[in-house]
Amino acid sequence: MVSSPHEAMHRIFQEYPGLFSRVSDVLGVAFAPPTSATVMPTDLTENRPLERRVDTLLRIDTQDDETFLLAIEAQGKRDLDKPASWACYLSYLHTKYRLPPLLLVVCQDRATAEWASHQVPIGPRQWPALTLRPLVAGPHNMPVITDVAEARKDLALATLAAITHAGNPDIGAILKTLSAALREAPEAIVDPIVELTAQGLGNRPAAQQWRNLVAVDLSFYKSPLSEEIRDEGRAEGIARGILLLLAQAGIDVPDEARERIMSCSDLDTLSSWLLRAPAAMSIEDVFATK
Repeated sequence: MVSSPHEAMHRIFQEYPGLFSRVSDVLGVAFAPPTSATVMPTDLTENRPLERRVDTLLRIDTQDDETFLLAIEAQGKRDLDKPASWACYLSYLHTKYRLPPLLLVVCQDRATAEWASHQVPIGPRQWPALTLRPLVAGPHNMPVITDVAEARKDLALATLAAITHAGNPDIGAILKTLSAALREAPEAIVDPIVELTAQGLGNRPAAQQWRNLVAVDLSFYKSPLSEEIRDEGRAEGIARGILLLLAQAGIDVPDEARERIMSCSDLDTLSSWLLRAPAAMSIEDVFATK
């Protein structure tokens, strides 16, 4: 059975595709920020009875006019069969899409992360034909963020960092920092981060700490006195959610359409646009009146 932490460690990149360029900076490998990111099918099954599925697959287009496939695997423990599977994924993706594939493995414990970081030569020792070289994000190299201002600069990175440090003795301080950083964020931004963090912590003791922090630090979102502020935050958050869905679908959004979405304050209108966005083929489909 797939665990909640497993889902959170790769699904966060679906929610925040731009997160990868910041994670790669942390890992010491430079990739330009994406101009677009498209969620790709994760089924790598061939016609033969052999089923293989990558956890998350994104097509990344960067500001440097570079395009590549980013395969993300959440790994909870050592698995001696995985390197062969990962090599198969990358070879298949390169063959199918004719784009350079990259593997990012996300872990929550140091031993698994260090194991996954090993380069795996494939072929005779005298001349390996291929070498598997995953990028690995885990507690051994992700930042420990305990400064609220730093967390606010990049909430997605702060969330992934908290998930990868779920077993850190200082996880309480890390989660307190994240919850404090979310206080001034719109509810539409807070909700997925709260969910992903809860998933990422799974059944660890820190999960209860997170629930307590959400109940206390983020009670602002339940206060009747803040309804007007909540509406403003919801409108901006929904608008950003619409733009994110359109970006994930690879739909071009002209500047005037972007301004129309971001300047709209009517929640009913924004909600109807949000419902249309996942099935839209063009920006006109989002604004359709029927």
